Amino acid sequence: MKELIGTGVALITPFKEDLTIDVDALRKVVDYCIDGGVDYLVVLGTTGESVTLTKEEKQLVMDTVTLANAGRLPLVVGVGGNNTHAVIEELKKLDLTHFEAVLSVSPYYNKPTQEGIFQHFKAIAEASPKPIILYNVPGRTGSNVLPATVVRLARESRNIVAIKEASGNMVQVQELIKTCPGDFQVISGDDATALPTVLAGGAGVISVLGQGLPSEFSQMIRAGLNQQVEEAYKYHYAMQEGMQLIFEEGNPAGIKAIFEILGLARATVRLPLVEASAALKGKIEAFVKPFVKVATS
Repeated sequence: MKELIGTGVALITPFKEDLTIDVDALRKVVDYCIDGGVDYLVVLGTTGESVTLTKEEKQLVMDTVTLANAGRLPLVVGVGGNNTHAVIEELKKLDLTHFEAVLSVSPYYNKPTQEGIFQHFKAIAEASPKPIILYNVPGRTGSNVLPATVVRLARESRNIVAIKEASGNMVQVQELIKTCPGDFQVISGDDATALPTVLAGGAGVISVLGQGLPSEFSQMIRAGLNQQVEEAYKYHYAMQEGMQLIFEEGNPAGIKAIFEILGLARATVRLPLVEASAALKGKIEAFVKPFVKVATS
């Protein structure tokens, strides 16, 4: 999908002090990312704390981002889980008119075999009115979607068009790029391997840090896609510390700390996650300062 080449960002879901969704802050985050030059927006992913949102809250997030975006960028929505039937039912009920594709995570906790993973995604793809982007994140799901399974899905299901690969394993990334059909997109799901993935032939990234530093991250990926290696790595090394810091105490605590520093949203997260510590916020602020004008109290 040409619409999903470059820098996508996995949007946070901002909360107020009482833990309700902060719609105004979410609008500000959308505008900030678009003004910074990202290529598309992803809502209700892991970074959006989708597992702690009710159905009504998920709809509010989708509606808010759709209205704030106002057709400016392509949108992707996360719809996944470890109950295949429930995912299919959710896809049938959602209004996906304004979304280009669905990002669907590999089943977690129940640890299916590769055949189980294949059948899960095949069933979802057959039921989905929109193209499916597979999401492989072994660190969260407890299982790895192997390249052979991805190739099989890409060849047997025309509605599966890409994978967000967040294993962090560049050998696996290269195997995907080498063996998947030419029109199937391999998208990095890991900020630290985003540039290497692009330089190896990947289509881009769905980034966490990219929404905090949209201009720099987008420029890095564009340079990588154009094989401007030296230019791209200047951005990569400038942001490398931040790529590590924002995950030091878990995601999205780190990236939400950046938005608090920017004055765009609170750093509040929902349990069982907890807000970034004061010590980490201090390190993140020191990292961010050279890039952007931080909010002053």
